[in-house]
Amino acid sequence: MYQTTFLFISGPEIVLILFVMVMVFGADKLPEIARGLGKGMRTLKDATNDIKHEITKSAENHGIDTSVTNDVKKELDKVKDDLEDFTGSIKRKF
Repeated sequence: MYQTTFLFISGPEIVLILFVMVMVFGADKLPEIARGLGKGMRTLKDATNDIKHEITKSAENHGIDTSVTNDVKKELDKVKDDLEDFTGSIKRKF
C-alpha cells in the first residue's frame, strides 16, 4: 500500500485538519484565513529575497567574488536531484 504525503502529513490527516478548521472557524472564514496566510508567506518570501539581494550587492561592492556561491548552489542542486532520484526509487518499492 502506497500513501502519498505532503510535508510528512498523509491524506487522512489533512482531511482531519481541514474538518477541525471548518468546525472551529466556520466555512465562511476559511477563505479569509487562507488569504491572510498567503499574504504573510508572500511578505516573508519578498523580505528574504530582499535580504539576499542586499547581501549579494554588498559583497559585490566590497570586491567579494560571488560566483563561488553560484557554483556551490549548482553542486547542491545536483546532490539534491540525485538524492530525490534515489529516494524516489526507494519510495516506489514500498
